[in-house]
Amino acid sequence: MLSTIETSDAVGAAPAAPTEAALMTQMLAGFQISQALYVVAELDIATRLAEGPRSPGRLATETGADEDALRRLLRTLAPLGLFRHVGHDTVEVTSFGELLSASHPASLRDAALYWMQTHYQPFSELLGTVRTGKPAAETLYGKPFFEWLAEDPERAALLTGAMANVTGGLRAGMFDGYVLPDGKLVADIGGADGTVMAELLGRDTDRRGIVFDLPHVVSDAHELLRRHGLADRVEVFGGDFFDAVPAADVYVLSYILHDWDDASSRKILGSIARAASPGARLVVIEAVLPEGDAPHLAKMIDLTMLAMLTGRERTAQEYEALLGDAGFTVDRIVPTPSPFSVIEATLR
Repeated sequence: MLSTIETSDAVGAAPAAPTEAALMTQMLAGFQISQALYVVAELDIATRLAEGPRSPGRLATETGADEDALRRLLRTLAPLGLFRHVGHDTVEVTSFGELLSASHPASLRDAALYWMQTHYQPFSELLGTVRTGKPAAETLYGKPFFEWLAEDPERAALLTGAMANVTGGLRAGMFDGYVLPDGKLVADIGGADGTVMAELLGRDTDRRGIVFDLPHVVSDAHELLRRHGLADRVEVFGGDFFDAVPAADVYVLSYILHDWDDASSRKILGSIARAASPGARLVVIEAVLPEGDAPHLAKMIDLTMLAMLTGRERTAQEYEALLGDAGFTVDRIVPTPSPFSVIEATLR
């Protein structure tokens, strides 16, 4: 990573603003930073520093790292706001850097491990994706990404941990003040470990719930629901949402449709339509793409979808068309304090 070039004509003068060439150089070197963050997560450096400042030498001993190499890594990441050097030979983690600590309530450590262990190499094939439209992950792994993930329980566990991170971090505050549409039985389709269901029904004590996902994915939901005191109100079912889903009054699809192309998404929605009765409600939680060039997290996530899966991020109009094709009428789109929106629809 090349640092911003600073020049001045006199000692004490303010550094010149970085040139466009310097900024472009930093962007081109971004892959180095993502790998450096992965090393921090893998060695659990932020978790250790969250317990208190340490010398780089002590950190190297605790993590089994080379002291000189670790010092240089920390020196690179400190100007980016993750760490601070204090005193003669001590480093501490900042509130920003603590996001890579396993003990932080909004930790993204598992997400860092997941992305770098599963997404990093496929992105070397992005040029082929742009030329052919075929996901880079499929080119590298020789099969669809989710199929490759499911072959290894450790990789599947990485996905579950990363999605829980995203729920706890990027989606923080998303449901503040939000009330689900009317309906006694709520089914979270593709609900993974039950995190979203626990948040939705934890304060809505008059409803019952279902967490539904592939058997190897949903297995962790029992323990999470028990910890949240929901084991008596929420059932856990394993299955494939392309084949069939349980009957319910309200269906939740939290960050599911963006993983799939339109044809596959229509199959998922079709399974819900077959299981539900007319008037059933659908709650879709996604990052809705804004029109134009306005910055939004969804635009970066869409690049991930391009390289890894057949899915895509969609605009409000595209979600209306997709849901409409499957027999649902969009009632409203609720923005939230997070990058995600809640799309409510009714089965015709």
